[in-house]
Amino acid sequence: MEFFDNHKTLFRTALGLFVGLTIIVAIMPAINNQENNAPLPNYEPLSQEAYLGKKIFIDNGCVACHTQQVRNVDMDKVWGSRPGMPADYAGIDRTDFWRNTATLMGTERTGPDLTNIGTRQPSLAWNLLHLYQPRAVVEKSIMPAYSWLFEIKTELGEKDVEVVVPDAYRKGISGRIVATQEALNLVAYLQSLKQTPLPDGKTPMEFLYKKKEIPVANGNTSSLPDGKLLYTNNCMSCHQANGEGLKGAFPPLKGSPIVLGDDLELFVNIIMLGYDARPEYAVMNAVGTDNNLTPEEVTAIINHEKTSWGNNAKTVTPEEVKKIMDFIKLTSKK
Repeated sequence: MEFFDNHKTLFRTALGLFVGLTIIVAIMPAINNQENNAPLPNYEPLSQEAYLGKKIFIDNGCVACHTQQVRNVDMDKVWGSRPGMPADYAGIDRTDFWRNTATLMGTERTGPDLTNIGTRQPSLAWNLLHLYQPRAVVEKSIMPAYSWLFEIKTELGEKDVEVVVPDAYRKGISGRIVATQEALNLVAYLQSLKQTPLPDGKTPMEFLYKKKEIPVANGNTSSLPDGKLLYTNNCMSCHQANGEGLKGAFPPLKGSPIVLGDDLELFVNIIMLGYDARPEYAVMNAVGTDNNLTPEEVTAIINHEKTSWGNNAKTVTPEEVKKIMDFIKLTSKK
C-alpha cells in the first residue's frame, strides 16, 4: 500500500507508463511507416496552388464529409480504379513544423469519396459551379454553398474566371460571378486528386466481393457494357439524369442535333477531346481521354444517349467508334 500512498512514486510510474505506451503504440509505428513507405514512382507533388487549396479544403471542414480512401471491396470501385495502398498517402507532408496535416483519409462519406475526383470530374467550370451552388448541378445535394469564395463584379478583369450560373440561382445578382483565388486554389487541389498509376507490369490488388457483371446488349450491336451506368459515372454530373443539362451552364443531350445526327466522328471527337464551340455554355473537358474509356465504353455511352429521354436515333457499333478513336490517337501523336 506504500506505493499508492507515495504520490511521487505513483505519478512517476503513471508518467513512465504513459511515455512508454506512447512510444510503443504511436511513435514506433509512425517511424516504421515512414521508413517502409514511399510515394509511387509516378507520384506528382502538389503544385503551390494545390497546396494552398489543400489548406482551404481543411479550413472549411471538407474532411468531415469526404473520404480519400478506396477500400478493397467492390462497392468502392466507383471511387477509384484500384484499392488504396500506403504509398498513396506517403507524399502527404506536415502543414508546417508545429502542425501535422489533417486526416485527409476521412472517416465518413456524407459526400462522395474524393480519391480520384481529379480524374472523374476534371472540369474547372463544373467544380466552380458546384462550389458556388451544389444544387445547381446535383439537385438533392446537402453540401453547403461556398458562395463566400466568389465575388460579384460589374466588369471582368483580364485574369478573372467567370462562373456560368443558371438563372435559377442568380436571383438578385446583376453582375458577373467571379471565382476568387481561394476558389481556384481549392479546385486546383481537387483536380490534383488522382490515383497514381502503378509501375509498368505491376498488377493492382483486386476488389473483393465482386458482383457478377452481365453485359448489356444494345439493339442489334454486339454485347456492350452498361451504357446507363457509364453515363451516370462520366456524364450525368453535367448533363443531368434527364439529359436536359443546365440552362446557361451545360447543354442538353435530349433532342441534341449532335446526339441525333449521323456525324459519328464529331460525336466521338467531343467525348475524347472535349468541346468549346458554344459560348453560352461552359467548356467540356475530354471525358473519354481523361477517364481512359475503351471503344466499347464510348459506344455504350453514345447508344445510351441516342436512345434515352425520347431520343430515337440509330445506334452505332464498337468497330465504328474504334476506327475513329484510333485515328484520334494517331493524329494526337504527330
